[in-house]
Amino acid sequence: MKVQFVDLKAQYKSIKDEVNQAIGGILESCAFVNSRSFEADFAGYLGAKHCVGVGNGTDSLFMAMKALGLGTGDEVITAANTFIATAEGIGWTGATPVFVDCDPVTYNIDVTKIEAAITDKTKAIVPVHLYGQPADMDAIQAIADKHGLAVIEDAAQGHGATYKGRKIGTIGKVACFSFYPGKNLGAYGDGGAVVTNDEELAIKVRKLGDHGSNVKYQHDFQGVNSRLDGIQGAVLSVKLRHLDKWTDRRIAVAAKYNEGLKDVCMVPQTIGDVRHVFHLYVIQVNNREELMNHLTEQGIACGIHYPVALPVSPAYAHLGYKAEQFPVACGIADKIVSLPMHGDLTDEDVELVITAVREVAK
Repeated sequence: MKVQFVDLKAQYKSIKDEVNQAIGGILESCAFVNSRSFEADFAGYLGAKHCVGVGNGTDSLFMAMKALGLGTGDEVITAANTFIATAEGIGWTGATPVFVDCDPVTYNIDVTKIEAAITDKTKAIVPVHLYGQPADMDAIQAIADKHGLAVIEDAAQGHGATYKGRKIGTIGKVACFSFYPGKNLGAYGDGGAVVTNDEELAIKVRKLGDHGSNVKYQHDFQGVNSRLDGIQGAVLSVKLRHLDKWTDRRIAVAAKYNEGLKDVCMVPQTIGDVRHVFHLYVIQVNNREELMNHLTEQGIACGIHYPVALPVSPAYAHLGYKAEQFPVACGIADKIVSLPMHGDLTDEDVELVITAVREVAK
């Protein structure tokens, strides 16, 4: 490929000495099964009181919800157009995901449709900061407060994003992050974190991830085994120092894309007082297959996030949803295309992408 969708090799080369030194430090100390240093670094970066490293982003969602006491018979509201991990985190507690359509401009959960989905079984709302743009947290929190619900931020795509000056991950009751390698802040393997300002909740999450224990062989409840290992934490601490620089480049690339493509396709729009960190740069076209084939022929990687709305996917067929209940999420599913987006894209790369898209986009 002339233009990579995500170029982890280029990123590694730019920080190779720092990463190798950090990993070497873990190998020397043999601190393989904890990431307390990174937890402190990430909490400080966000301005949060507590960060608990876990095995992956899906675990972070499940563990946050489990620690909040969610379980069988409960309902949790979330967006229809997210990665399945959001809904899996709900389902693994025993609770039922309740899907709400997305906003046609931001792609985030449509806040005007949330209240209609609330029942006497509803216990929480899980907004997803999709593609790196913060959801409308003021409106969501107001609804949650009115109905006595917890707000659980799915921040897996929102590292470094801000909403009205506040870092994503510090606004709801608890937030869940993924450090999958392709994320804006990615490990060299799986990883995740639960972030909260609630000390009691943080203690529960940490105990849950260590077999229900915070004292060796004293198990207060049946837990799981989900911790962020030391090598991944060391890598993440190195990358965290570069995150804002990489994010600035993503934002600059997005601005160039917008300017070059706004007259040939629907480009992303940033709404309100937010910092959109462009984990993904997603356009809409009416000839997706033709466009993607053309990009591939030109040596430009591209993708789709996400091709099927969760409520009409086989995994959730048992809930009985119909496509017409989600006109936006289902309506855009065959139009969205993700273009290359990462901190190492050159201006030349960006121009190649713009030229190729302009040649066929409808």
